[in-house]
Amino acid sequence: MSGTVVDKRRLRVEVLLVLAVTFGISGVRALLQLIDGLLAPAALNEQTVALNVSQSELLWLDLALQLCSAGVLFAYGGLALFLLAGDGLRALRPRWSDLGWGAGLAAVIGLPGLGLYVFAVQTGLSRQVVPTGMEHAAIEVPVLLLWSAANAFGEETVVVMYLMSRLRQLGWGLPAILAASSVLRGSYHLYQGVSAGFGNIVMGVVYGFFYWRTGRVWPLVIAHFFIDAVAFVGYTAIDGDLSWLGL
Repeated sequence: MSGTVVDKRRLRVEVLLVLAVTFGISGVRALLQLIDGLLAPAALNEQTVALNVSQSELLWLDLALQLCSAGVLFAYGGLALFLLAGDGLRALRPRWSDLGWGAGLAAVIGLPGLGLYVFAVQTGLSRQVVPTGMEHAAIEVPVLLLWSAANAFGEETVVVMYLMSRLRQLGWGLPAILAASSVLRGSYHLYQGVSAGFGNIVMGVVYGFFYWRTGRVWPLVIAHFFIDAVAFVGYTAIDGDLSWLGL
């Protein structure tokens, strides 16, 4: 009995530490950025936020910095997998069916998400999100695809696979686990606006329930990659012209 208590205490500390160095602190930072935006003289929908920007005027140095920054997200996911290694990693064995599930989940989340974003900007609940503002065209698309993969791998392995697995080991029920995972996902998107937080909470519930039922994380990674890649590269393809969305 005492051993179980000690193990649970260690798991609680482990979860807190992982969140403190990954998406938990990102959620706190995003909340503060939202507060800053709401207190600014300009309305929220008159403000813009760029998701992917150049980090240096020198092409080679920009590429190196982008690789370093994206590598941090891959490291988040690697840390989560390392800590879960003792539990087995069957969910990480890819299957061809993961592609189909991933594409389906991307459509279920992506299309309504685009509609929510347009509505939110029109009603003042969101900043205008600029998917990319990179200056070096030669590396823009590869870097955007790299960021799409990094976001997908880092977020889904930590926020879904790791957190849900650990909370389940701590004896949490499904409603509480889904709430924790989805609220965490929503929190670190708040810098974009109130709607981004709520929209990502819904996404978190859908993705979390899928993982709970299937134990499969790759469909979530693939779906997330598709959503980000279409948004990032698609924005580049249309040269940033969002007039067709009414923006």
